[in-house]
Amino acid sequence: MNGVEAFGIELRRRRIAADFSLARFAGQVHYSKGHLSKVENGLARPTEDFARRCDACLGAGGELLALVRPRGARRAEAAESSAASAFGAGEDDAEVWLMGLGPDGESGFQPVGRRDVLVMGMAAATALSIPGRVRPAHGGDVVGLSRSAFDHTRRLGQTVSASLVFPVVVSQAQMLRVLARSSPHARTELTLLAARNAEYAGWMAQESGDDNAALWWTRKAVRMAAGVGRHDLAAYALVREALVTLYQGDAAATIDLARQAQRDPQLPPRILGLAAQREAQGHALAGAYDECMHALDRAADLLALAAAQPRDGEPVIGTTTVSDPVAIVTGWCLHDLGHSRRAAEVLDREVAKIAPDAIRARVRFGLRQALAHAASGEIDHACALVEELLESVAALDSATALADVQRLSATMRRWPGHPAVRRLTPELTAAMSGSQRG
Repeated sequence: MNGVEAFGIELRRRRIAADFSLARFAGQVHYSKGHLSKVENGLARPTEDFARRCDACLGAGGELLALVRPRGARRAEAAESSAASAFGAGEDDAEVWLMGLGPDGESGFQPVGRRDVLVMGMAAATALSIPGRVRPAHGGDVVGLSRSAFDHTRRLGQTVSASLVFPVVVSQAQMLRVLARSSPHARTELTLLAARNAEYAGWMAQESGDDNAALWWTRKAVRMAAGVGRHDLAAYALVREALVTLYQGDAAATIDLARQAQRDPQLPPRILGLAAQREAQGHALAGAYDECMHALDRAADLLALAAAQPRDGEPVIGTTTVSDPVAIVTGWCLHDLGHSRRAAEVLDREVAKIAPDAIRARVRFGLRQALAHAASGEIDHACALVEELLESVAALDSATALADVQRLSATMRRWPGHPAVRRLTPELTAAMSGSQRG
């Protein structure tokens, strides 16, 4: 018996035990009666979205989803190996960062060893070196200005394509690490800011569709921070890595990385809270409702504790554009758990609170809002929400947004004759084709 047949047999057994007719069950999960019949008879392969709907409706606790999800999830160690092979390994003092910028906005990045630079030839090596003073002027507020620059860059990242922000934040990280070496009195603060820029470069790389670069920059941030005794950022790096595995659909790796980030109870409560929040998203992806809710409760307590503590002047770790991250992630999780109507109610409330200029956040969570409404059978409203976002989706060229656009397109195909779907389909297709990366 193959996996498709096993799923169909188990679904039929649970549906009958729950006293659902095929027609009534189809209305509950918003799939056609014909499709349900094909799945139960092993004639159609169930998707993860389909399994989540069935799981939630039948109270299967993720057991149906487990029959669909492939075994042997990709682990974080494999991601680290991939990142290292793609970008090379090495410490700060042994690296030169090469950045290429194209007239059409494309950029390319590659770290190389100093010996490799010399192999390029004297002319190339000379071109890479622009002599100048690196010591800041006495009395200049380099730390304060650099923090302000980082805050402005993050706001810029809410508005324009991540591929345009990426070289900016890389340049800032390089400037700060050079300044740190020549500023003993501000070395720690400047190095930490360089690390935060490197960590944000990882997010921009992920948004640009390059997971290997995202992992490389995240680990670069950890090494910088560790060099000045700040090992707590290593825990947050695990939270960032877990976001990569989350979008790759690897629930087990997401949960594992998030739990690793929570091993030390002495870490700052904000980092622990963000880690618990990411763990909840992993549990939701796995269909584990109770574990997800417990993790969200921990996250809420920890982030409330962090909010009550005085600020130390450093840039805020994690999102600065969402007023209640646990609430909005609760909506995200409820959708992944198959409780899309509840998810839509939460996301309607929380997305409305996001500032108009936080465009990347509005797109990221707004697409989830539309997905929840579509999965609940509220097609007209879902299409209206998507139409409001598509122009911003094209401008941001976000890989994570594209993943949800593809999910929306697949969901909409279940209603091919619906007027709003017919009107929206060409725009969804254009959004996906316009965001493809070579």
